[in-house]
Amino acid sequence: MKLDTEHPPAIITVTDLIQNYGNKRILNGVSFQLYEGEILGIFGLRGTGKTSLLHVVAGMERFVSGSVEVLGHKVGKSQGYKDRLGLVTQKRSLFQDLNVYENLDFISAIKGRGKKAIPDLIERLELEAYLKEPLKRIDIGIYQRVALACALLNDPDLLILDEIIRDIDLESRTIILREVTRFLDAGHSCICAFGSVEYVPYMNRILWLDQGVVTEYTPKEAVQTWKRLYNELFDRMAQLSGEIND
Repeated sequence: MKLDTEHPPAIITVTDLIQNYGNKRILNGVSFQLYEGEILGIFGLRGTGKTSLLHVVAGMERFVSGSVEVLGHKVGKSQGYKDRLGLVTQKRSLFQDLNVYENLDFISAIKGRGKKAIPDLIERLELEAYLKEPLKRIDIGIYQRVALACALLNDPDLLILDEIIRDIDLESRTIILREVTRFLDAGHSCICAFGSVEYVPYMNRILWLDQGVVTEYTPKEAVQTWKRLYNELFDRMAQLSGEIND
């Protein structure tokens, strides 16, 4: 999805964010904005702080310092934005002993939306064959489709997705990406974390998180940077191997 040269309104504004994990600083002065109608990718290796960053934005973690504003509300001072969010966490956070339909029904009630959105989401996420299956028995691809359906029950303006398509089957990945595209085409916004470079082209912009700092790239620049770093690492390993053999 192409963005205009002049930015649309900001949905998320993060300024000088600092966050620690134990004694380790994992976010060190992070600043960025997410704009209306955009999908922003937080890219980085495991353990770099991607999940903590999303949790801060979602209001799930307190942070050391800085400013985070979501949908016009200051995180930590207002809860007014939360009913406009849809969230898919990295860990399984739905009700494992309930079946697929019971999860949709229960979470819809929690969100105060009734049942009217459920049939459409079942169809769009292609969940008809799994409605009576307990969540603890379904594979990760189906689970992520259920999680996304639950996140969309309240017709959110902002989706926050943490590694939603990592290690899942091709069919589920295709369905999820199709639904996220539909969400964006409706003018909504999405911020997602991932650690595989193959998903970079699906983003409008990339924030590469490393050693607590983000660097912004276009998708093309991010892929080029990854290839350069990979080639440098490969050449260095080859050099070390040659030195050992000598």
